[in-house]
Amino acid sequence: MKRNLTASSTARNLTPIAAAVAMLMAGASFSAHAQDAVAAKPAATADADDSQTVVVTGIRASLQQSLNQKRNSDSLVEVITAEDVGKMPDKNIADSLQRVPGVSVAAAGGNEGSFGENDRVALRGTPFGLTLTTFNGHSVSSGDWFADNIIGGGRSVSFSLFPSELIGRVTVHKGSQANLLEGGAQGVIDIESRKPLDFKKQITGQVSLGAVYSSNSGKKDPQVSGMINWKNDTSTMGVMLQGFYQKRKLSRVGQENGVWYDAVAADSAVAGALPGSAGGRVNYMGGTAWFEQERTRKGGLIDVQIKPSSALTLDFSLFHSELDAPNINHNFIQTVGLETGSKGGYPVGNITGTYKGGIVTGLHTTVPANCGAICAGYSSAVQEEFSRPVAESKSDFFNVDAKYRVNDRLTFSGKVGTTKGVGNTESGALGVWMPWTGGGYTQNGASHGVIYDTPGADKFSIGGRQATPYTYGSHVTANDKETYGQIDGILKLDLPAISSVEFGARVAEHKRDLTAIGIVAKPSLGVTANLPMNGLTSFPSNFNDLGVNGAGYWTFSQASVNKWLKENATYEGNLRQSEFNIKEPTQSVYAMANFSTEGLSGNFGVRYVHTKEDVNRYELNPAAQYEIKNYTNTYNDFLPSANFRLDVTKDIIGRFGISRTMARPELGMMAGLDLRDNQLDGNAGNPNLRPIRSNNADVGVEWYFAPKSMVSAGIFYSSLDGYVTYGKGVTTFYNQLQNKFTQYEVGTPTNTTAEVKGLELAYVQALPAGFGVNANYTYTDGKETGNVKGSPCGDSGECTMIGTSKSAYNLGAFFENAKFSARLTYSYRSEFLNGTSRRSAAYQAGIGSLSASIAYQLTENLAITLDGKDLNNPLSRSIIKTAGADDMPGAFYKNGRQIYLALQGKM
Repeated sequence: MKRNLTASSTARNLTPIAAAVAMLMAGASFSAHAQDAVAAKPAATADADDSQTVVVTGIRASLQQSLNQKRNSDSLVEVITAEDVGKMPDKNIADSLQRVPGVSVAAAGGNEGSFGENDRVALRGTPFGLTLTTFNGHSVSSGDWFADNIIGGGRSVSFSLFPSELIGRVTVHKGSQANLLEGGAQGVIDIESRKPLDFKKQITGQVSLGAVYSSNSGKKDPQVSGMINWKNDTSTMGVMLQGFYQKRKLSRVGQENGVWYDAVAADSAVAGALPGSAGGRVNYMGGTAWFEQERTRKGGLIDVQIKPSSALTLDFSLFHSELDAPNINHNFIQTVGLETGSKGGYPVGNITGTYKGGIVTGLHTTVPANCGAICAGYSSAVQEEFSRPVAESKSDFFNVDAKYRVNDRLTFSGKVGTTKGVGNTESGALGVWMPWTGGGYTQNGASHGVIYDTPGADKFSIGGRQATPYTYGSHVTANDKETYGQIDGILKLDLPAISSVEFGARVAEHKRDLTAIGIVAKPSLGVTANLPMNGLTSFPSNFNDLGVNGAGYWTFSQASVNKWLKENATYEGNLRQSEFNIKEPTQSVYAMANFSTEGLSGNFGVRYVHTKEDVNRYELNPAAQYEIKNYTNTYNDFLPSANFRLDVTKDIIGRFGISRTMARPELGMMAGLDLRDNQLDGNAGNPNLRPIRSNNADVGVEWYFAPKSMVSAGIFYSSLDGYVTYGKGVTTFYNQLQNKFTQYEVGTPTNTTAEVKGLELAYVQALPAGFGVNANYTYTDGKETGNVKGSPCGDSGECTMIGTSKSAYNLGAFFENAKFSARLTYSYRSEFLNGTSRRSAAYQAGIGSLSASIAYQLTENLAITLDGKDLNNPLSRSIIKTAGADDMPGAFYKNGRQIYLALQGKM
């Protein structure tokens, strides 16, 4: 049964000027808008008619297109078209996906904090690695610039590399079906670019020239993008070129209190001064953090499409994107808790404070009259400039698509290609211990910043624990590459119920390697006179926005730190304990039947997957030397699925889907090593991790009660076997700061079980006079159901899944007429678990963001847009939770607001 609904009638009802407005927006620097006439891809049914087109002419017409594609699908999907992205200040595709029900995003790949741009995408409150991201149906690799993510990642895609200019459509597959690429236990996000032969005109060109103003940095930076498409007059050959160059200077003010919470030692000065506090938690190290970064994203897409005959179509696409993101984190860290909470010797009479709820909420010290030798070895704070003069990530692919229609019944298609992601970071610290001046801190609950009192924080000083500067760091590079080939077929049948069958096979080989080079200090580095005193500066006044002190504290500039590192340190010597290489060949085959009867349609099928994991990493042998050790595991998975679509009435559709899916564990989790040398803890990989298998069920109903309008509700459930949590243990590794082998308390990824269940509600409606509204809400309950010893769930009963927000919602409204369009949206997600360390768990607090966009049509081919992102200057906040103790304040960050102004033209 065919369901070919288009927005053509809607387009015809709009004025030519209104149509021009929408087409002009296609070149916006913040989005990928639709062309004059984009041939919409058919809905996800086996018998869709390729000749059907959708003419996109504005927000409402684009809305109709998205709803049509969702409505026509035989499985549960959400669709975002180019215009949806274009009417918001979306800088990458993740910004747009956050407004889809059931989708959660984060502005970082781990617990490094927000950077004012959404970077990771997950479905239904599960970890990012359980969602597979593809580009035009094929796999895509990406890199990371942050070392922790380089070391521990490898599956999830960094959306910072994918600007919204690229897309024509994004399809979110919440349910599964046999012809979808395996690897997404919770779903698949497919980014679809535009194709040269889809354009209506023979030559189409679009350009956007703009700038962004970042409120915290006070800087204005260029935002440039362009596209040109040509096809011959017979529509048998076309070439499309897209390019982008976008820069943004980021200045993030923050406070990082969870640098090091630890137990009050029984023989420490704090234990003597505060009765009953021994064994409680005290803030060993925490303080002010000012992050500066210059992000430059550049790249492009080349697509060549050829139709040698009416039966054969070939498509060649080449993509490159890179993010150059050098940065520095200025850390003014108070160490009063470390000095008095971990050891004795300090006069108890000079310590006051408060202890309640298992934590030292207030700690204050004064300097004794004759401190002498005691104070000589103490430091009230350490200034640590952690600079990354090299911080870059890249994503590339080359893909060849072919489609051949053998006859009216049989069609074959295929892909062959390669994709590569690179993450590369060179980092080094400039560390200065400061003399003992006393001081302390006051906590005001987990939701408020800590007030630190550090006398002399506004003036440079060195001494106490160490009278010379120090450094640590590394040069870490990860290469992630996959080569693949697949063939698919579809055979139309004349059976009473089965309309067609689909079948195919795929082979791929995924490789990931990581190299780590240590930083080596030259003798000159320890000379205090060589410190870059001409680079002395101070923390900005923006810290007042956080409601904490820190503004005016002394620090060194990024340029001076980089110059000091270059002159006084080198990168040499492999850090073998951190290096690894992984090879992962896979093979899969599938068969799927599409059925259609009166009022009922859908598909059922099975996918078989064979996976081999070949992990090589360095380990210490009995002679205390590093040698390569190999771990090999193979897995076979049968992944059945079935999807049913019931036309209850003309406008009401019911859906039911069941499936078994799988995701392979993060590659870094199998071999990566991430250590914190001061705290003597970290994470170490487990090469014997099993894949995550998930049994899933979805039930939903959709009511299309008016044109461009819908209300829907759905429930979902997943039972996961192999979900990855972290246990703990003690292992020996080399410590760069101590220059010797040391015992670390490490978290080790371990398979367990979990379940996810929830509810999704959505409403969208185009109102009279050009207005419209949309809203959605997602409730998710994700819990570990296993009890792994040493994990938060096994030890304290804290079994929340990483990444699960109980509630997430989006509210939006729009207006457009022939000359003017505007859109406003607010997105919110509640608290979620972001990671664990030792006995503590770090939760990201709830956060909401307000964005707006307006556009005005100056002429038929020229428009101006003004957009605001994070207009409410949202506070990104984390909470530290520990068994037996009250919640403690974690990190607090503000990135400021971003304002984009662009002039856009087309031909």
